[in-house]
Parts: sequence; structure tokens; C-alpha cells
Amino acid sequence: MSELNGGSEGGPSGSVEEVDSVVIRFVGDSGDGMQLTGTEFTRTAALSGNDISTFPDFPSEIRAPAGSLAGVSGFQLQFSSQEIFTPGDAPDVLVAMNPAALKTNLDDLVKGGLLLVDSGAFKKKNLELACYTTNPLEDGSLADYRLIEVDFSKQVSTALRSSGLSTKEIQRTRNFFALGLIFWLYGRDTEPEIEAIRRKFARSKQIADANVISFQSGYYLGETAGFFDNTYRVPPAKLLPGRYRNITGNEATALGVVAAAQLSGSDVFYGSYPITPASDILHYLAGYSRFGVTVFQAEDEIAAVASTIGASFGGAIGVTGTSGPGFALKQEGIGLAIAVELPLVVINVQRAGPSTGMPTKTEQADLAQVLVGRNGESPLVVIAPATPAECFEYMIEAVRLSVEHMCPVVFLTDGSLANGTEPWRLPDREELKTIRVEHHTDPDGFAPFLRNDDFVRPWAVPGTPGVEHRIGGLEKEDVTGNVCYDPLNHEHMTHVREAKVQRIASRIPLAEIDGSESGDVLLVGWGGTFGALHQAAKRMRAEGHAVAHLHLRYLNPLQSNVGELLSRYRHVVVAELNGGQLRSILRDRFLIDARGLNKVQGKPFKVGEVMEAIRPLVESRQSTELRA
Repeated sequence: MSELNGGSEGGPSGSVEEVDSVVIRFVGDSGDGMQLTGTEFTRTAALSGNDISTFPDFPSEIRAPAGSLAGVSGFQLQFSSQEIFTPGDAPDVLVAMNPAALKTNLDDLVKGGLLLVDSGAFKKKNLELACYTTNPLEDGSLADYRLIEVDFSKQVSTALRSSGLSTKEIQRTRNFFALGLIFWLYGRDTEPEIEAIRRKFARSKQIADANVISFQSGYYLGETAGFFDNTYRVPPAKLLPGRYRNITGNEATALGVVAAAQLSGSDVFYGSYPITPASDILHYLAGYSRFGVTVFQAEDEIAAVASTIGASFGGAIGVTGTSGPGFALKQEGIGLAIAVELPLVVINVQRAGPSTGMPTKTEQADLAQVLVGRNGESPLVVIAPATPAECFEYMIEAVRLSVEHMCPVVFLTDGSLANGTEPWRLPDREELKTIRVEHHTDPDGFAPFLRNDDFVRPWAVPGTPGVEHRIGGLEKEDVTGNVCYDPLNHEHMTHVREAKVQRIASRIPLAEIDGSESGDVLLVGWGGTFGALHQAAKRMRAEGHAVAHLHLRYLNPLQSNVGELLSRYRHVVVAELNGGQLRSILRDRFLIDARGLNKVQGKPFKVGEVMEAIRPLVESRQSTELRA
């Protein structure tokens, strides 16, 4: 086995066109390594100083039949010399590893876009699996695109014929061959990637060498075969000074939990049951035991939340994580945490439902479940970060509110935030505020439900002399905590629990508008829709329209100025990946005629569809029903 020789420091020769931004989508069978390919190019773009945003899109099936439409896995990224907020509406470049990948993604490719296909995979069997009656590479149906056909299989077989690897092992390197071609097309330095491949496959030098050779084969084929008229250069973006890393929402969430432990001087107990797309948080936190994090993989969701409440009762910071159907199972336990008024952070990484729904697809349809899905009047705090990087900051905020106000806090993200990535500027330790944890130790005048001015009861840890008390889900007498069935006491305690949560509105920052302080349209959103809504409002303003954007991070309680902000605009449009759950809340709370822009397809908003949906409101000023 030998490697191809040649330097790459100077990048590709020939004509180079400079562009601001590029969207690439890698698609193939779920065994073709598309997630790895996309991740590797994303890392390279980050190292080159580009702003990046990604959207992995993989099948729910554990392993659909190879080459089938159900088994297609994709990874889209946008990298840019400008500040960007989404992975892009439509790819400029589509890399398709087989007919099924082409069929399921071709409609998204921009007309005139670059279509790079593995022609060796367009065999009769694969065409039948993709439901093609004719070969699209031969029937003229791809005439609207710049089609580049390369037989990846043949290329890697030739390059690795003396490797000693099996045919199956050789074919597994096709993704790195494709990556090499894309590296050449966008003038990326190959040396860091070669080092990364060797690190990744360090357990087998033979496999590492094979992937390096395939990668280099793709790169040098691009340089010598004359497929492309020119190559492209995307200059580095102008980001704020600092140290950056690429991060997913789930990674940022896990690091936020670790940081909260350090900021509070407390141990963290994370009790969870694996469920997509929240499982990564469990995996990440398992590696941070040296920072006082204890991870417990429970036998089910109920055990996970119950063990976490026990940890909070014992004085630790209790955090549990799940996704939609798992949150439903936790609801009785969450109700218990509300009744006993203990700190508890519940992470819900939403996915498309109902029931087990579409596990790998994104949606925002758990808001109503989170707010009112329990028995009895059971208020809690709900926080929703807007970007993957924000998951770090707002997880710390969730822990802070939970321990300082002795109540459960739901941390609401979604699949696109959990798996999407963006550059994250590492914060200085001095930028992070200490979390105040007070364990009550003074027996003088102690009562378990004697509250302070914010209606917060003391957090007395079991075993503390003089502050022994009992606790449970039965209604408690005000102040003493004794079991009590008095009707007026129950009503009083219900109102107090609600007032405690609403009092938090005075402790959180005011909501801020992006855009003019008044105008025609206020676009309101929450969670992972931030990028599309922000970009849509920005582009509408660039066209001269009075469109502003309000993105809510606090969903309960709402920030105290939200109602006043909504009243400044002629139209309020609430954009959500559900049937209109936040819109109903805002209409009910503030008696405004908010319109809904809703999408329930398991896919995020595109910038273009948001713009087209609100355009009639600013151009004709007519009452229009909106559809995404």
C-alpha cells in the first residue's frame, strides 16, 4: 500500500472564483458514512475561519435495506465568509452516493447547481430500489444541473487494489474519496484532514491508510481530470475575537450542566433513560465525572426522574433528560417535584410525534405538554434556547432559576438544535455568574414551607440537625408542611406555587426586538427556528419592509414586556413547527389577533418560505391565512 504524493499547501491551481457562501449536502445510504463526511468538512470549514451551520438528517430506521429510499442519510452544511444563521435553504452542491439519495434530494438542489454522483452505484438493482424506471444519468432528466459523474467504486478499487483489504472494506472508503473531491473544489488544505483520519482510525493503520489514499485519490482526481471549470474560495468570516470550537446543541447542553456544577459548587446527578435525540447528552456527561457529575442510566423514564428528584432532595443539582414520549412518562414525577418544591431541571429534546413519532426529525409540538400536561394546577418554568451555542448559556440559567426558586425548570430544545452545529466562542470564566445555592441549616424557627418574599421555601438537606421534616406528593399545610386536606389551604397553596413561578418574570431580562420598535409585521418565534426567522426578517428589512423579529427564550413565565412589544405592530405572526401552540398562549394572554405560520413536516423552516408567507402582509396589507 502506498500513498499518493504531492503537496497541498498552495491549494489547487487554475482559475479560482471567490464566493461569500456555499451550501453542500452529502447524501447516501445510511452505511455510506455521510454524517462523518459532513462532519469532517464542517470541521475543516471551521478551522478555515468560516462561519458554519449544519443540519444532519438521518433515517429513523436502525438499518433500512441498503439502497432503499427509506435508508437515505444526509448532512447539509453552509459555510460562509459572512455571519450566517441557518444551514441554508437549498444546496448549491449535492453529492449523491446512489440513486435513492439522488431521488430523495434532487428537488432541493438549486437549478444550475453542481450535482456530483457516484455513477458506479447506478446499477439496475439500485435503480429499482429507488423506483427509477430509467437511469437518470442517461435519460436527460438532469439537464438543469451541472452533472459530474465519477465512478467512486472503481476509483477506490483501483487506488486500493494492493491494500490487502476486502472489497467491502475498500468500498467503505468511498465517502473519503468524495470528501477529497470537495476539498479540491473548495481549495481546502488536505494535511489537517489526513492527520484527522489517522487519529480517527488509529486502531487500524491499514484502515487509516486506505481512507487517506481514497481521500487523496479524490483530491488529485479533481485536480487532474478537468471536471470543473474553476475552483472556489470562501474567505474567513469576521467573527468576534476569541477561541472558538464547533459545537452541537447537545454538547453545549452537557457542558452547560458541567459548568453549572462548577458555578454552584455542587454535585450534579443526571438520571436519564436513552432516547433519540436526547441520548447524546447522557453520553457526553458520562465523561465528566471528574467535575462532580454522576450519571445514572435508569431502567425507564419514571425511574430516571424519580432518582433525580431524590438527588435534589439530598442536596445535589438534579437534572434529567429525555425526548417527547419520554417526557410524557416523566410527568407524574415532575408533578411530584412541583408539589415538594425541589430544584429539578428536565431537558426535553423535542422530536416529531405523537407517540414515538419520527425519532430523528425535528418539531416543536411539546410546548403544550410541557406547560399543562400534568394533573392538577402544576406550574413550572420553561426555557428554550435559540441556537446550539445558546444551549450552554441557557442551561446554566435553567439550573440557576431551579435552585434559586426551588422549582422544576424545563429546558426545551429540539432535534435541529441538538444535532446542528455552529462556531461557539469559549466564554471566560469571569463572564459566568456564580449560582447561589443555600442549604438551610438553622433550626431556629425552621419550617419546611416557610417562604421568603419570592415565595421560595428553604432547601433543607436530610441529615441536617434540627431541620428534620417530611415531604411528599400529598398536599401540605402552608408553612408546616403537614399533610392537609383543608379546601382553602389547597387553594392557597395552589396560588402560591403559581405566584412563585410568575414572580420569576421580575428576575429575568426584558425581551428584545430585532429590528424597528414598531411596524407592519412582528415575527415571533422560539427555540430552533431562530436562524430562519432572523434571516427572513433581516432580508425583508433589506427590501424596505417594516418587519421585526422577537424570539422568546423564556416561555413561562413570559418576560414582563412581551405584551407591550406585541401591541406595537399591525400584524403579529407566530412561526412554530407545530399547529400553533405559542400563538394560542399569546392570543389568550394578551388578546391580540396573532396569526400562525405553522409547519409540521419534521423539517425546519426555510428562510424563503417564511419570507413568502409574510410578504402579502407587508405588500397588500390584507388579512391572509399563512402557510409554510
